[in-house]
Amino acid sequence: MLIQRIMETPIGTLRIEVKNDQLVKIEFLKSFLHIEHEDHPLLDKTELQLTEYFVGNRQQFTLPLSFEGTLFQQEVWTALQTIPYGESCSYQALAQKIQRDKAVRAVGQANRRNPLPIVIPCHRVVGKNGSMTGYAGTQIDKKKFLLSLEKTHCSHV
Repeated sequence: MLIQRIMETPIGTLRIEVKNDQLVKIEFLKSFLHIEHEDHPLLDKTELQLTEYFVGNRQQFTLPLSFEGTLFQQEVWTALQTIPYGESCSYQALAQKIQRDKAVRAVGQANRRNPLPIVIPCHRVVGKNGSMTGYAGTQIDKKKFLLSLEKTHCSHV
C-alpha cells in the first residue's frame, strides 16, 4: 500500500511516498496538494532526516530505499549515492564511474528521472565545465540551493 505525506521545505513542497516500508518517491510539487496526513514510521523518519539535512545537521541519509527503473537508471542512481556531501562531479565523470564513457546524455536522462531527489543526490552532478545544468528537468534554482547548502555545512571543504 502506498502511503504519502506532504512536507514543506526551504526549496518548496515535497510529496514523500512510502510503499512496503521503503521510501519509493520524493516529488517536487508545483502547487500545494492537500492530502490527508498519513502516519507511518518511515514517513516520520524521512521527514526528520530531510529536516536535519536542510538545517545542516545531516550529510547522509539512512533510509530504506526502493527505486524502479531500467538497469541502467538503477546503476546511475546507485552511483549518485557515492558522490560525497558538499562535492560535485560532471555527467561525464559519472558516466566514466559506471564504465559507460560514451553514455553522458543517457546519464543525464537517468539523473533527471531520479525518483528520490535530495536523498539520492542528483543535484551534485554538474556540467563538465562546472555549469549548472538540469535538475528535476529545469529546476536549476533548486540545484544551486542544495549545492550551496552543502558547501555551507560541509566540514571538509
